[in-house]
Amino acid sequence: MQISVIIPTRNRASLLSRTLNSIVGQTLKQTEFETLVIDNGSKDDTKKTVDSFINKIANLKYFYEETPGLHVGRHRGLKEAQSDILVYADDDIEAFPTWLEALKESFKDDKVVLVGGKILPKWEGEVPDWITKMWEKKNNLGQCLGYLSILDFGDNNIEIPAGFVFGCNFSIRKNILIEAGGFHPDGMPQELIKFRGDGESYVSKFIEEKKLKTIYNPDASVYHIITKERLTIEYFCKRAYNQGISDSYTYLRNNKSSLKTKRENTKIILKNIIKRLYLFIKKDKESLKIFKNYLNGFEFHKREFKRDINLKEWVYKKNYL
Repeated sequence: MQISVIIPTRNRASLLSRTLNSIVGQTLKQTEFETLVIDNGSKDDTKKTVDSFINKIANLKYFYEETPGLHVGRHRGLKEAQSDILVYADDDIEAFPTWLEALKESFKDDKVVLVGGKILPKWEGEVPDWITKMWEKKNNLGQCLGYLSILDFGDNNIEIPAGFVFGCNFSIRKNILIEAGGFHPDGMPQELIKFRGDGESYVSKFIEEKKLKTIYNPDASVYHIITKERLTIEYFCKRAYNQGISDSYTYLRNNKSSLKTKRENTKIILKNIIKRLYLFIKKDKESLKIFKNYLNGFEFHKREFKRDINLKEWVYKKNYL
């Protein structure tokens, strides 16, 4: 087994069906990879959906994991995987036919520990002008819009910072993920949102600090299904609020570290806030709402951390494997 594809999912059977259908069409021989669907407490037809692909995808496996949390599903996949290359995908992507074959090719370089590719939007509603402007704004690598987890860095293989490999198309060597201590908490049901952490961003930071090699391979790409509900200011505000929680988690967790680490972490947090300040300075109503919700999420998490001893213990946990 060359590759283990791991798809955590929760109550999104219709989207999951599209993801699995894209795996049916992979150019890599099905004998060279396995597909693990980790059902994180679904109440819909997720199991039935997976069963409908049993005769279409070789080595398709279903696991039910009722403990909530995206990191729980990701770690269950890590423990069940038979290969040394773990390919994490969200349940709302559609993979390029060359996706897995390209990932296999990239990992032939022993120095490569993390691989990503394009994450192109598949819009399922009318795109507002303010989202189009955000998406079309380029950095030194290309286009990137984190709130929708989409990016396009062109058509050449290049080495990139690990932070630009997003969780919906995140392929990593198993030994590196274990060495990092696994993922930090990420997606949570809304009633448990205060237990959110910095997810795969922590793993990316670990890789960057170790100066390990991350590759962008345009053939290892996926489409990210952007439903009409995500094309709203309400969705962006929710994402910003959750990002505020994640940044507070990172800040508080590192407060137990050395003075040097604390200073470095404070710089990172301030940099993140300043980076979002440009939205505020522009003073358009969408940007102002997004920025305010980011700050609200940051302050909410800090308050809950002071109030709830269980949250404090959760934030300071050594690892979540």
